[in-house]
Amino acid sequence: MAIKKAWGGRFKKKTASSVESFTESISYDRRLYKYDIEGSIAHTKMLAKCNLITGKEKDVIIKGLREILSDIKADKFKFKTEQEDIHMNVESVLVKRIGNVAKKLHTARSRNDQIALDLRLWVRDQIKDVVGAITNLQLEMILKAKVFGKGVLPGFTHLQHAQPILIGHYFLAYVEMLERDRTRLGDCLKRVNKSPLGACALGGTTLNIKPEITSKLLDFDSPFDNSLDAVSDRDFCLEFAASLAIISMHLSRLSEEWIIWSSQEFDFLDIDDSYCTGSSIMPQKKNPDVLELIRAKCGRVYGNLFSLLTIMKALPLSYNRDMQEDKEAIFDSSDTVKDCLIILKKLIKKTTFKIDNIERSCQKGFPDATGIADYLVKKGIPFREAHEIVGKMVKKHSKSGKELSDISIKDFKQFSPLIDKDIYETLGVKNYIKQYRSHGSTSPKLVQKRISAWEKKLQKLIG
Repeated sequence: MAIKKAWGGRFKKKTASSVESFTESISYDRRLYKYDIEGSIAHTKMLAKCNLITGKEKDVIIKGLREILSDIKADKFKFKTEQEDIHMNVESVLVKRIGNVAKKLHTARSRNDQIALDLRLWVRDQIKDVVGAITNLQLEMILKAKVFGKGVLPGFTHLQHAQPILIGHYFLAYVEMLERDRTRLGDCLKRVNKSPLGACALGGTTLNIKPEITSKLLDFDSPFDNSLDAVSDRDFCLEFAASLAIISMHLSRLSEEWIIWSSQEFDFLDIDDSYCTGSSIMPQKKNPDVLELIRAKCGRVYGNLFSLLTIMKALPLSYNRDMQEDKEAIFDSSDTVKDCLIILKKLIKKTTFKIDNIERSCQKGFPDATGIADYLVKKGIPFREAHEIVGKMVKKHSKSGKELSDISIKDFKQFSPLIDKDIYETLGVKNYIKQYRSHGSTSPKLVQKRISAWEKKLQKLIG
């Protein structure tokens, strides 16, 4: 027997099965069941307070909704494609269970404001989950920095040796990136947390409702101010998707570095076997597949963002069925980024830095050259002249195999008579590191101070 559609009154023919299959969204929006029922309960309470249903009707409807919620959680609820979406699946079963009183639930409500509500409630919870995963990853980085943070690492620009930095300073850079991600999501939450319920299809309703009641019950900051905008807005999805794309980009950058650093050419770190895979033909291989997949999934998250932007591009007000396509993209991005954050935290915990190899690598490429330029500046030489002097030193000794610390005072004075024996306090990566003074630099004292401050802050956030 064909299922009667909630909107079928003006239609003479039943919906073609191919159309039902093509237009359904229950296969993926069923994950919104908790929010759909939560919103319906709040809406029911508001209807009762506005005398649009009786107190007895309210109790019957809410009891029925809570029973459906329990059934879905227990996997006892049968979702039907013919009912199109999560809203109609819940409502149709509610009607069967409690009778015609269930039909009053949709008073002063449309599926347009209903799905806008469900999505906002879902995004709100997802933001909290992603923020929690970011905080855990940040703390793992800080804990790793405490273990290996005093080791000296070659800092790179253009993937060439540039200046030496502390491993702790390296981790702090990613902690800062992730902090921007965390606070960006917090800012996004401010715009998510506005209730659209009561906007109805697009123009509101002639019934005397109070959207501020449902807004308060659902813990929103405020209700909508324009019903037309409330049902057609998906900026909050776009903003969340954009934030997720930036997070994914940050994770991809670290993944790329660690893929390179785990190669034999660098051999800076050892990723635990449990977070690597092998080759089906080459028995010696140990591949950083987890990092490669994190790197690749960035493209997937970018794609979802552009899909959402394209869906919303040029859509006339207000709701259009195009917007049904928003859910799979935003669901996938959130799932993907959370998975990446969680597994990267575990991988970092199981990774060891090969300090001896890293410090040997620091000897290459005259990483303390800028230190000599700074030394000359302190002697009164303009930086551009100091830069040229040191450049000539590097040019002369790049073929001799000597490090700058191997050059004698006599040779140094050929480049500048102002150079004296105190130059050796700057030479060598460990000496050079000690010379850093500026705010936010890789100064050992500052780095340790920042690590301690971050650990205290993150521990407090995690509770």
